[in-house]
Amino acid sequence: MKKGAIVPTIRAIDLFCGVGGLTHGLAKAGIDVVAGVDIEPACKYPYEENNKAKFIERDVNELSAADVSEMIHGGDISMIAGCAPCQPFSTYSRSGRSKKRGDDWQLVETFGRLVKEVQPELVTMENVPQLLDHPVFDQFLGSLENYSVEWSVIQATRVGIPQTRKRLVLIASKLGADGLALPQDEQKPKTVRGAIGRLRPIKAGESDPHDRLHVASRLSDTNLERIRHSKPGGTWRDWPEELQAACHRRSTGATYPSVYGRMSWDEASPTITTQCFGYGNGRFGHPEQDRAISLREAAILQTFPPRYKFVRPGEPVRFSVLGRLIGNAVPVRLGEVVGETVVAHAMRSTLHHR
Repeated sequence: MKKGAIVPTIRAIDLFCGVGGLTHGLAKAGIDVVAGVDIEPACKYPYEENNKAKFIERDVNELSAADVSEMIHGGDISMIAGCAPCQPFSTYSRSGRSKKRGDDWQLVETFGRLVKEVQPELVTMENVPQLLDHPVFDQFLGSLENYSVEWSVIQATRVGIPQTRKRLVLIASKLGADGLALPQDEQKPKTVRGAIGRLRPIKAGESDPHDRLHVASRLSDTNLERIRHSKPGGTWRDWPEELQAACHRRSTGATYPSVYGRMSWDEASPTITTQCFGYGNGRFGHPEQDRAISLREAAILQTFPPRYKFVRPGEPVRFSVLGRLIGNAVPVRLGEVVGETVVAHAMRSTLHHR
């Protein structure tokens, strides 16, 4: 620890960084994230444009301990952070590196290997709760044998995110066990209205002339008629029978009532997925306007700042690419809460050792 340091400098790397949701949140909390690593080239512009960190387009599997150690060296405290993709159709699996179902969790193993070899003072990992059901989670805990470890499944609404999203969050520290648990306040949940209620009204297929990301996908005539009959928080059962699809009328369709649904103004949104820009992909209809939510609205519900830049000037806005990047991102607010917890923990540890 540097002499006279009251607030220790935490120097971090963000593995599988995507467009920078976790990095942005950690930085807001005062953590010096020096670099993000991801295999997806489309992440470079948003990551570097919105964060004071370098984007490294590289397969995390190919990183060595020396690579990581060099990047996080020089602060008072070193940290490895990240969200290892685990779905079978992630960017990594599509690239041909993980073709088998058995490889779904291999990137978590890679994360654990780097932690074990680098031995930073702090580690944080965010992932899907299903990870707890797989042996790879116990293996990952085994890579943290020299650490105090705290993990829990967080409901996003409990930490100030206007979205019902459950995530596994783990924090590990060599500085002690005091203060590692994330706060989950019993606060009034943030709502869709509070998040996106002031954005400029647009129609399906239209974009805001002042914000290219505030663009809504087109709707067919049938889907336009369907959304006009949809109620906030309702289901396709609210439609006239002639608008209901054959799959809805079958008994199996009855188990998916939220598809083609509208969000409710005064509740949190559903989990923002990679397909959130499509009206038929979930409860992604705007609460009031006859369209699906825009890409900007999806990003704001993921707690990205309203002016977070995702596309270079002059480049086209591609729904499939940006929807995937936004849906896969760690919500910025979750990263901030993790960062605030880690900073407070590090300061406590510093005081105890003065």
